Amino acid sequence: MSDEDEILFDRAGDLGVVTLNRPKALNALNLSMIEKMNPVLADWREDDSVAAVLIKGEGGKAFCAGGDVRAVWEAGRTGGDLTSRFFWEEYSLNRKIHMFPKPYIALLDGVTMGGGVGLSIHGSHRVATERLMFAMPETGIGLFPDVGGSWFLNKCPGETGLYLALTGARIGAADAAALGLATHVVGSDDLPALEAALAGASLKGDAAAAIGAVLADFNRHAGEPVLAPNRAIIDRCFAHDRLEDIFDALAADGSAFAAETLAVLEKKSPTSMKVTLAQLRRGRELGFDACMTMEYRLSQACMRPGSDFYEGIRAVLVDKDHAPNWSASGPEEVDDETVQGYFAPVAPDLRFA
Repeated sequence: MSDEDEILFDRAGDLGVVTLNRPKALNALNLSMIEKMNPVLADWREDDSVAAVLIKGEGGKAFCAGGDVRAVWEAGRTGGDLTSRFFWEEYSLNRKIHMFPKPYIALLDGVTMGGGVGLSIHGSHRVATERLMFAMPETGIGLFPDVGGSWFLNKCPGETGLYLALTGARIGAADAAALGLATHVVGSDDLPALEAALAGASLKGDAAAAIGAVLADFNRHAGEPVLAPNRAIIDRCFAHDRLEDIFDALAADGSAFAAETLAVLEKKSPTSMKVTLAQLRRGRELGFDACMTMEYRLSQACMRPGSDFYEGIRAVLVDKDHAPNWSASGPEEVDDETVQGYFAPVAPDLRFA
């Protein structure tokens, strides 16, 4: 282990500690980090000396800004197998976290997006600080809210999950707590003391109760959620099952919030938004494993040549002109047959026993 490692594994008392160690890249998650974490988490699951897991990001700016989608983009353009391996391994790790039988505590200090959400949301404790910037921004790069978005976004109250999925809106600790995405809120200045308290706690008995007691001592009021005043608009306008109807509802609403939201949606990939809407509506009826199987199929459809993913990454991360030329200019140009094609089984298919 050295500071050069992109992901660090350590022990502190009864805790297994994971540190994402790419601060210059905002701790973005690459395949190597995933492949290293998968077996460690499996070992800690069976190790009686590890009572709980703590995961954090190095650098003070981000927990994890997301998956290394630029590397996936490059592989897709050159024919590399990273387009399948990355998602297969990432979703398998998401499931390990979801199924982990011990407390799993994520310290969400700073940017937490996409793949970073997947490393945290499926655990038992998500501790946000006032520096949290949470988002699922995938429709802006020609993707869809994956890493279990079909599962956890549908658990947000009302239509707020769909709102976050389609708009990619960035929210802070107050909204994350109000929507159930964060379980606790702690001051960033208190994180060293919190980590020390968790490491010093005896977790050999009821680890969840002991961790809950420590977190309660540090928990603070998150403040007022920013989205709260507009919840009625979100629930009304995003209640539709057709993207065109959501657009129409926002246009007819007359509020500044609805107008701003519509302007945001008009910049996203129409295909990605239609796929995302179908994904979340299907996800309402699915269990976790079925959601992850569906998302793997969607990921592979997004890797096809000519998909909006390649244009989205070019515009946002490569050329950085933020002027993507999407395959469709509006939702009316994306037919149902195109959307349904994204959900077709693939070979090999990601399935869990």
